[in-house]
Amino acid sequence: MCPRPRSERVVVIGAGHAGVQAADALRAGGHDGPITLVGGEPVLPYQRPPLSKEHLAPGGTPVPLPLRAERFFADRRIDLRTGVTATALDRTSRTVLLDDGAALPYDVLVLATGAANRVPAVPGADLAGIHALRTLGDAQALRAGLSRARSVLVVGAGFVGLEVAAAARAHGPAVTVLEAADRPLARALSREAAGHVAEVHRRAGTDLRLGEAVAAFTGRRGRVTGAVSSAGTEYRADLVLVGTGVAPRTALAAAAGLPVVDGIVVDECLRTPDPAIYAVGDCASHPSVHTGTRIRLESVQNATDQGRHVAAAILGGARPYTGVPWFWSHQGALKLQIAGVRLPGDENVLCGDPATGRFSVCRFRDGRLVVVESLNRPADHMAARRLLAAGRSPEPGRLRDPAFCLKEFAREPAVA
Repeated sequence: MCPRPRSERVVVIGAGHAGVQAADALRAGGHDGPITLVGGEPVLPYQRPPLSKEHLAPGGTPVPLPLRAERFFADRRIDLRTGVTATALDRTSRTVLLDDGAALPYDVLVLATGAANRVPAVPGADLAGIHALRTLGDAQALRAGLSRARSVLVVGAGFVGLEVAAAARAHGPAVTVLEAADRPLARALSREAAGHVAEVHRRAGTDLRLGEAVAAFTGRRGRVTGAVSSAGTEYRADLVLVGTGVAPRTALAAAAGLPVVDGIVVDECLRTPDPAIYAVGDCASHPSVHTGTRIRLESVQNATDQGRHVAAAILGGARPYTGVPWFWSHQGALKLQIAGVRLPGDENVLCGDPATGRFSVCRFRDGRLVVVESLNRPADHMAARRLLAAGRSPEPGRLRDPAFCLKEFAREPAVA
């Protein structure tokens, strides 16, 4: 592919990790044309992972670190527009309309619109005291609520739900977690790892209720007082956190006629069927070389890696996106790290002793290592990322040897 003219006008919609990284990498790669970065929140772009972890902990920092210093955007000639959202996309005239009345012409458009929280369609979902967690404003309201709460109910035992549950326990109130599935983190973890996660939270004092969804929220004078589960059990709470997943923000793309299937559909180079438009991060559905399927990932790694990748593509270096997915979650004393993406039917092999609280679950597909779930075992995680990136795999049988060390295996010379 021939290099693009470096004077093209680039507009990036979304000032989260993916959008900021795309704009940064464009300038670092030598792009000389105008770059406009549009963010819906009226604040400087910030680090999002701490919102459910350090930000909520007792004594935690009330303001997360910015993704880039304020002067960065001016120094790099990036026109950062905060507190505005894109309302329409005209692909014929190559113009994006904003809710402040501005019209932004573009030669290349990057959609980094992210995702929005799902809200359970149950009675009482609009009561005061029911929180979601997606933005800094959400986190600040939740942080203030936790400082006063006596009983907390978390709906959903996903990453955010469990991180908030751990933070809430540190504040002292009683904490109950309702999860519709039969184990926490059911979409992300093996049964072995999920079982250990459940045990850790229960030992910390969290009342983890599996196989129970929320059926309705109860309240008095417009404020939540608890919830009734699908089992008919009533739980009291003066603060509720709903963490039942997210939906990709695709309305802008769909209204402009771009294909949307659980995300904005892009090719292996992260480009939509319109050659002037790319999509990255939580909103993008891309073909994965790691699963052989189309996937949409919600992680900082995926957002930043795709931001860099699309910048390279805009500068003329189009190639398939092959980044190894990885994730992390801090839940009190539990440090969970995952490299790779699981599929049903993967073979699980334990590496280490779960009784110690430090072990990994290695998942194999057709005899090849494809996922490593590490619990309080960071050396395994780093080794897994190197192995998956290199396409290297130990024999599954080797992991059953108590003396086997994934870190040492990763250091062994690759066999041709």
